[in-house]
Amino acid sequence: MCRWPGNSTFTIVGFGPFGEHTVNASWVAVQELKKLGLGSEVDLHVYEVPVEYQTVQSLVPSLWKQYHPLLVVHVGVSGMATTVTLEKCGRNHGYRGLDNSSFCPDSQCCIVGGPDCINSVIDMESVCKRVAASGLGVAVSVSKDAGRYLCDFTYYTSLYLSHGRSAFIHVPPLGKPYSGEDLGRALQAIVREMLELLDQAEKIHCQQHFH
Repeated sequence: MCRWPGNSTFTIVGFGPFGEHTVNASWVAVQELKKLGLGSEVDLHVYEVPVEYQTVQSLVPSLWKQYHPLLVVHVGVSGMATTVTLEKCGRNHGYRGLDNSSFCPDSQCCIVGGPDCINSVIDMESVCKRVAASGLGVAVSVSKDAGRYLCDFTYYTSLYLSHGRSAFIHVPPLGKPYSGEDLGRALQAIVREMLELLDQAEKIHCQQHFH
């Protein structure tokens, strides 16, 4: 089914405070992106999710069910990051860290019986190169390990539900070295490139469908 550009609903999810991150840079960046927008043709919804496994397990499916978005982009903070990092995949096992409610899944996995790893349909290497070439002034890199905590847990859950139509972006803490405004501009540029790639893929699919 060729839905582009008919379906132009996108959901961007940031995280609330946890640990030393009393202000979570991911949610600040998402709010900045909301101010900037993605253009009048894009219906953009933003959400802040608590750093809690059980909330993620209920909220992520509800977002897909409510909006049927073309893409969900999750944004999280990494205290180790010095660049804006595009995560290629989510992993199912190895979740041992306690969340804000001192909870951890007994199974230590996202989806019992699910595949070990799910890749995003988005070509993160291509997005990274395009954004780097744009002269944004914010360094962007690609990673294959989202960290086995709530970020990775959320990403895998979303990838599983959407058959890969999700993305995850890690941002550094505020001021290390980027401001919230810088991160918002980076998210805007990155998500626009993701949408461009999806648009191209959809056009190719539609041409094949009608020939």
